[in-house]
Amino acid sequence: MERRRSFPDILVGGIFVLIGGAFVVGSLGYELGTPLRMGPGAFPLLVGATVAALGLAIVVKGLVAGEMISFGPIPWRAVAAIVLAILFFGFTVRGLGFVPTSAVTALLTALASSRVRLLTAVAVAAGLTVAGTLIFVVGLQLRVPLWGPWLGF
Repeated sequence: MERRRSFPDILVGGIFVLIGGAFVVGSLGYELGTPLRMGPGAFPLLVGATVAALGLAIVVKGLVAGEMISFGPIPWRAVAAIVLAILFFGFTVRGLGFVPTSAVTALLTALASSRVRLLTAVAVAAGLTVAGTLIFVVGLQLRVPLWGPWLGF
């Protein structure tokens, strides 16, 4: 009897192992400290090791008890919208400010799904913009202008 393997599990688990391993390697350039006085490298080391271990478990599951499934069609509209939204945020947040950039980014990601209506996407974008502003600018005091210099006010 041939064992079934899940290619998606193996692929995703491998990506987790690579990302976790990169965090572990990157954290070794910082001081780790002691368990009672952790240095700046301790947290990335722990998170990276945890992500890598979870990835390894997913790979093993995909090799041992996987299901024969395929990926299916790739949702190119969603991929393009989300990548565009991330790039838009990164390139415009300092010029436009946090509020308009967050609103456009949230709107683009909400419209990534073909099942979301425009009114729903606008409502989601407004809610996420308010929540993001309260969390990051007000609560965490992120030093980013609410309205940027590109807007002229």
